[in-house]
Amino acid sequence: MNRSLLVCAAMASALLAGCSTNSNSAYVKVEPTYEDAQKNPFVSSNRDAVQKLLTGLDIKEYQRTPMLVATVVNVNDLRKTAPLGRTLSEQYASHLVNSGLLVKELKLRGDIFVREETGELMLSRELKDIAKLHSAGVVLVGTYSQAANATFVSLKLVMTDTGQIIRGHDYALPNNADVNKLLAAK
Repeated sequence: MNRSLLVCAAMASALLAGCSTNSNSAYVKVEPTYEDAQKNPFVSSNRDAVQKLLTGLDIKEYQRTPMLVATVVNVNDLRKTAPLGRTLSEQYASHLVNSGLLVKELKLRGDIFVREETGELMLSRELKDIAKLHSAGVVLVGTYSQAANATFVSLKLVMTDTGQIIRGHDYALPNNADVNKLLAAK
């Protein structure tokens, strides 16, 4: 009886050994590469959004008009943003400049209060004063709203003296790992 129990145990061990995998490979984290980062659609999605915002706009008319880019803020509380809103604003400013528009950088000015947690916010009551200080005729403003599967972004180009919306564009970002990480406010 002991012999047959030992034979069964040996066979079970051999069978299980054949099914095992290298335990080290199960826990190896695959790091993203520079090529993976270049293929990430986040940047191109934001660039496309600005391009669509500019579609139909007479760029020549606005090439000499200084423009500001406000921090994209949470639609539920216009005084708050997350790393997502600040990142979007930076990318929008880059694409506007690359499209031939004159964009002023607010972070270089010591006379504009930049809140550590929020960035350079532009609420409507502050808009005219800040625009006047920078001689800006147009400002890009935006909001984001996080939903279950996507974050919805609304962009507008606004005349600073009248508040008139010149152009608008809405788009969505998927709530993938990157977007969720950028939405997480510290």
